[in-house]
Amino acid sequence: MKKKLSVLFALLLSFTLVLSACSSGKSEKSNAGSSGKSKEENPVKDRGNEIVIGVTSEPQNWDPIDTFLLDWSTVATSVFEGLVDRTLDLKLQPGLAESWEYLDDNTLQFKLRKGVQFHDGEPFNAEAVKFTFDRLLGPEGQKGPQYANYNSIDHVEIVDEYTVNFKLKSKDPVLLTKLAGYGAVIVPPKYIQEKGDENFNNNPVGTGPFKMTGYKRDQEIVLEKNPNYWKQGLPKLDKVTFKVIPESSTRLAELQTGKIDIMKRVEVAQAKTVKESSFLELKDVGTPTVYSMRFDTAKKPFDNKQVRQAINYAVDKDAIIKDILSGYGKSISTYQSELSFGNNPDLKPYKYDPEKAKKLLKEAGVKEGTQIDLFIPGNDATFKEIAQAVSFYLEEVGLKLNINSVDSTTLISDLIPNGKAGHMYRQGWGGWTLDFDNTAYLMYSEGQKWNPSFKDAKVEELLAAERSTVDQKEREKIFKELTEVLYDLAPELNLYQAVDLYAVNKRVQNFQPPHEDRMRLEEVSVK
Repeated sequence: MKKKLSVLFALLLSFTLVLSACSSGKSEKSNAGSSGKSKEENPVKDRGNEIVIGVTSEPQNWDPIDTFLLDWSTVATSVFEGLVDRTLDLKLQPGLAESWEYLDDNTLQFKLRKGVQFHDGEPFNAEAVKFTFDRLLGPEGQKGPQYANYNSIDHVEIVDEYTVNFKLKSKDPVLLTKLAGYGAVIVPPKYIQEKGDENFNNNPVGTGPFKMTGYKRDQEIVLEKNPNYWKQGLPKLDKVTFKVIPESSTRLAELQTGKIDIMKRVEVAQAKTVKESSFLELKDVGTPTVYSMRFDTAKKPFDNKQVRQAINYAVDKDAIIKDILSGYGKSISTYQSELSFGNNPDLKPYKYDPEKAKKLLKEAGVKEGTQIDLFIPGNDATFKEIAQAVSFYLEEVGLKLNINSVDSTTLISDLIPNGKAGHMYRQGWGGWTLDFDNTAYLMYSEGQKWNPSFKDAKVEELLAAERSTVDQKEREKIFKELTEVLYDLAPELNLYQAVDLYAVNKRVQNFQPPHEDRMRLEEVSVK
């Protein structure tokens, strides 16, 4: 067994090195000096006070109530703002609200910032806040994935032009964190009422440091400096262009030739190439994002808990992290990162035990050679390697894995919500609230958009309990029980907590990679 595993990872390593060499387009010998750094000059000469960023995909809808995709936040964090803000260091701070306080258990009051304008010149005020949440909590918002995060809010009352009261239906221990998130950004009432929701999907208007001036679906998004931004002296850049480049090898080639300045989602196999360039810098950042292969529990044989547990025992997650991710990842016991409130350090990931996996499969009546369909996004080269490794492990316990690569947006927005993503599918989750509430509710509560089939009465009971109190010690106790229940039910094959890699041209100054994909660009400049 060990010999077979060594051969597998040797083959995978050879494959990644080939990819890296091909994507660099140059040989190390002809370009590297004694320091190992490429001697090439920086190819970016005349771009001026702007940068170009290469991203993997885009959400195809810029209305904040319609999406929960990290790709949305990468761009739209520069366009929209909420009442509460969160820094790159994950600290909560005032945003469009200068301050807030609980007047009683069911009333949260915000004092709003004066002198702020939307990109179209419309004033930001209490009317805009009320309109935003009436829309989010109303029929239009209830169609989208954001509603569940904010339905503890009953309604918003206007006290005066720059004061609002949030009247709450129930206690919400993570409401302020959610208000620093995606769906709660403030939108312009007049613009949406006059232009309509469909127009807003493609022509968003916010209060942020940049305004969107160009959008070609699946090609590029253009942001330009907001000259009336309320933070004096910001932003420092005149223009930011996001280029949609799904293939990592193409993104790296564009970076090396100077066509882009920042590359998102550097593959592990490409890290060495970036490090050896004299004009590029590799930046890594720990994230709350976790990855799993989730089971569709409505499909046999994954309606059986024993089978789900067997898959967890069959796969050596530590070997995947070490040999495929080069250590850029951390093992997880449940579907959350170590940054998440509610993470249970007492639970250890399922150990690698193929014999136990075989025993459980036999007890569950699963025949040798049973075929399993796995769906993964086609633009993630690293995860393709992980899928191949998982296929090898499952073959060792008598299962045949069929790997299906599909468009990332199609997988997330169509196949998964509609239960059409096979027996297993890659599920990445940002954990943006840094609180297990968000992940657990949206992943395990019956009827949620990205939970097509899993349901359990005890899980529902515990989810309701943790949302009924603001006592963090009590919530921690509830989460401990919830994680233990989920660990036993094994709704997914938990793989790892991600470490993200970015490649940055050294002309770019003061760029800090975000923990949760939300690029903050107002302080970025160029030299």
